Amino acid sequence: MLLGVITEPDGENRVAIVPNSIKKLKKLGFDVLVESGAGVNAHHSDLQYSNAGATICDRTTALSADIVISIDMPELDGMKEGKMVACVSDPFRCPEKVKAAMAAKITLFSMDMIPRRLSRAQAMDVNSSQDNLAGYKAVLTGAAQVPKGIPMMTTSAGTIRPAKFVIMGSGVAGLQAIATAKRLGAIVYASDVRKSAAEQIESVGGRFIEVDGMDDFEDESGYAKPLTPEFIQKVNDTVCEVASDADVIVTTARIFGRPAPITVPASAIENFKVGSVVVDMNADVGGNCELTEVGKIIVTDNGVTIVGTPNLPGQLPSSASMLYSNNLTTFVTSLVKDGELYLDLEDDILVGAPEGSDFHISGMGGVLICTDGAIHEKQSRLAGVVE
Repeated sequence: MLLGVITEPDGENRVAIVPNSIKKLKKLGFDVLVESGAGVNAHHSDLQYSNAGATICDRTTALSADIVISIDMPELDGMKEGKMVACVSDPFRCPEKVKAAMAAKITLFSMDMIPRRLSRAQAMDVNSSQDNLAGYKAVLTGAAQVPKGIPMMTTSAGTIRPAKFVIMGSGVAGLQAIATAKRLGAIVYASDVRKSAAEQIESVGGRFIEVDGMDDFEDESGYAKPLTPEFIQKVNDTVCEVASDADVIVTTARIFGRPAPITVPASAIENFKVGSVVVDMNADVGGNCELTEVGKIIVTDNGVTIVGTPNLPGQLPSSASMLYSNNLTTFVTSLVKDGELYLDLEDDILVGAPEGSDFHISGMGGVLICTDGAIHEKQSRLAGVVE
């Protein structure tokens, strides 16, 4: 079996497989083909890969492997019919990628579709591993931009009060952001539309911002459900009021397969204090802040800094690559049977759980998107999007 690792496009510093994973893959029976320079931006040299047992090659050779592992979906022109790709294809926002795989008759595993509530899938969950680092980096980014110290400091010249952080959303990224801000010494407030999040927020040192009329807006997969415009407005008003005197505001709200919801409208920014910083973790999918500009750091007329840096995990390429590599190595392990790649189309991780299960979401919930030129029958929701 051949497994290919390719260089990611410009702007993506991560690599899909790190040298430490090569030995595990070889034990499974893989010969690993690594495109020359694939790991350089993540601080892994070709020599490290070759010392671990990989073969360094050109891109065409890496793409000829039985399964290609990447972060962004690679071009499919150099791949033969029947081959496999495991990547983050974001199928609901980028259905053209699914169509391309179907046309090329490539089996596509979209790793952002991992059914995260299956305990067996947790070690494969690239969303959680990358979001965790994104939450951490978002807080450090805010701390670097804000014009004051973060912890309380008592000196002979006076006392510096601790900074106030507001974390909007407390999924994986939000909880890590809360914990990181708390470790830096900040006073941390956090919100979420899931009532069950209150205990989690408090467990990592945050203070829960409760909104009147709040219910548990969580779907079967653990993601937040879309909210009514009226309730979104109510949440925005309540949380933005708390954030009006905050030093750093981190927005984390992300709805799978949809544009990011606006949680910080332009009108709220007008009431934020001079010198405060908004770190928008979802700039690449529309942004949570109405004034966010992707890839830019802007300062508003009233002195609020808004950070729209996309791909925060890519700002920590060494750690992010290691976690992604572990996720993908575990996933690939599940595909090997008797020394060969094998697709078990009854596996809940691949195609989603059956109707009636706690893990079923409108025919979705598995990582396998298409094979043999067609979308798998259990993934009917995606079929409607692609058509």
